[in-house]
Amino acid sequence: MVAHASSREIVLVTGPTAVGKTDVACALADELGGEQQISLISVDSAMVYRGMDIGSAKPSEADLQRYPHALIDIREPEDTYTAADFVADADRYVIQAFADGKLPILVGGTMLYAKRFIEGIAHLPSADPKLRESLAQQLADQGGDALHAQLAALDPTAAAKIHPNNPQRLLRALEVVHLTGRALSDQWQELNGRPAVERLDAEVNVYAVLPDNRQALHERIAQRFDVMLNSGFVDELKRLQARPQFSRDLPSMRAVGYRQGMAYLAGEVDVDGFRESAVTATRRLAKRQLTWLRSWPDLQALTWDNPVKLARQILRRQPATAPR
Repeated sequence: MVAHASSREIVLVTGPTAVGKTDVACALADELGGEQQISLISVDSAMVYRGMDIGSAKPSEADLQRYPHALIDIREPEDTYTAADFVADADRYVIQAFADGKLPILVGGTMLYAKRFIEGIAHLPSADPKLRESLAQQLADQGGDALHAQLAALDPTAAAKIHPNNPQRLLRALEVVHLTGRALSDQWQELNGRPAVERLDAEVNVYAVLPDNRQALHERIAQRFDVMLNSGFVDELKRLQARPQFSRDLPSMRAVGYRQGMAYLAGEVDVDGFRESAVTATRRLAKRQLTWLRSWPDLQALTWDNPVKLARQILRRQPATAPR
């Protein structure tokens, strides 16, 4: 826990994909008295998009009626939504929760969003459409390796953290360097204002739901993807593809499952290949999330269990469970 004098609290429930974070947060909401006492805020980079329901494992419409979440279905798939956007939006909902006397409960597994919410966000320049278009054309003409080499010459620290096959981050890093004349890695250190504990005057208590068996998580990921397929995920992909402004290069379409699904619709793989590549990518995502969580300071681990039991464990560990 971050040392701070404030008695106000924020709960963050996180963990790897498919571990059941949403179930735990909803159980916690029930234990605390429901919507009148708590405010649920999603920390998920795919659930922000309308129409991306099945593949993002978004709570059902009925569940969202019972457990409303802020920051779900707030953008169209053609829109860009950044970590900075998330922090600004999450701050606004946390502040409103405090004003209403509610406990803010953030839930989700987008680790970049969670980290930037807790630590603060670098104050970086807005996108420049002309420069971005020029860089995107260079990417198309020269490829990711060439642009990554360009970034490495300008900012080796940032280049070491960005893969040549991650066009969104690669283009943004080059864009920032060209716009500011300064290394992006230097600007990462200059947080916009302060970390959450200071800017929101609140403690942030982080709880991670972790599997006790990696193989069991892998099996659950595969089973969940089969449920997605049987629930109409391919039809969802076709609806997204039919949108007038659709492109496979949209940031939203880089989400795990959607990227592989679009390859299937393009005829690049058959349905078995689609399933295999999506399940493999999701397992790799879970591995990255677990690696990130292992290095997270002040994290309180919860071993996979019944959601109600985990919710009650959180309540026992909270310095104060009543909303402020």
